[in-house]
Amino acid sequence: MTPGPDREQIAGLLHTSGIARGISADALTVLSTKGISHDHWQIGETGLVLRIPRMNQWGMDPEAALKYQRTAFHRGHQSGHTPDCIETLSPSLALPRGALIVEEIVGRAPVLPDDLGAIADALATLHTMPMPDNDTCVPLQVHRNPVSSTLLVIEEQAASLARAGLDIKTLAAIREDLDWARQFASRGEPDFDLCFVGTDTHPGNFLIDPSGKAWFVDLEKSLYGAAPIDLAHATLATSTGWDPDCVGTPATSDVKNFYQRYLNTVGQDRAAELGPWLLPLRRLTWLRTITWFARWRAQWSAADHAAARDETMSDHIRFHIEQSFQPESIAACRADWLAPSALATK
Repeated sequence: MTPGPDREQIAGLLHTSGIARGISADALTVLSTKGISHDHWQIGETGLVLRIPRMNQWGMDPEAALKYQRTAFHRGHQSGHTPDCIETLSPSLALPRGALIVEEIVGRAPVLPDDLGAIADALATLHTMPMPDNDTCVPLQVHRNPVSSTLLVIEEQAASLARAGLDIKTLAAIREDLDWARQFASRGEPDFDLCFVGTDTHPGNFLIDPSGKAWFVDLEKSLYGAAPIDLAHATLATSTGWDPDCVGTPATSDVKNFYQRYLNTVGQDRAAELGPWLLPLRRLTWLRTITWFARWRAQWSAADHAAARDETMSDHIRFHIEQSFQPESIAACRADWLAPSALATK
């Protein structure tokens, strides 16, 4: 496992920066090292959390990645469903990729399927924030062509399929959906409006506060794109089993209720606009995730990789990815679009 940052050095940086003067190393409490890209430390009783990048999955350099995340947190905070970023710490010997200081959200991991409604409400609020003018979207990415943009990601990750050691049936099913995706992308792009999206909206990236409100807390990959991709990623089995702290397995009826609650919240006109795209983009999102799993298996599963910060989480990730690649798991996910009547919404 990759060694963690030095507490004494971090405490010194926080004191020098003025964010937490007089903070001692003993007052820094590790909240979580289970994330692939970040560790999280509580900064004493300040109500702040140190978010420490370990890697950037988009390959951004540390300064650019910090700027991107800080902007994403600021913009998402306008929804009332994400914490704000208070400050950043520049890259240094103690923090090679720097760090972000974000508001602490006091809450628990979602319980599934009970908290899917709260997650639907949070996403509806995020997605209905006003879009900025084109020239003020930067540095956040804008996926103006969400189908082709997602397919580009899928194709890049799919290069790892041959090296992932997959079952023949599993590989054949994935390649069948890849063929569908290429044909689907050739038909054109959605005509619905883009919005602020979280992108990595699996349930483990939400916290439920004591009032039952859901907070989205990992904005590393936020951008302007297609709302249905967020909805899919929040409810696909490849996502709902990702975090070991999220208990429960949503049934098809739970997923249908999630979609219906979201559509009721965003209003009839927006629901009509998004409706025809929900299942196709669910299929693309599954492909995006399952090919990412193949990339993980082929490239990132080594114990000495920067992502391997927590042995328990690493073991869980390996188990979940193995389960997701089982032919029966693949078939269960694909049933959503190959036999889609059960997910039909009003």
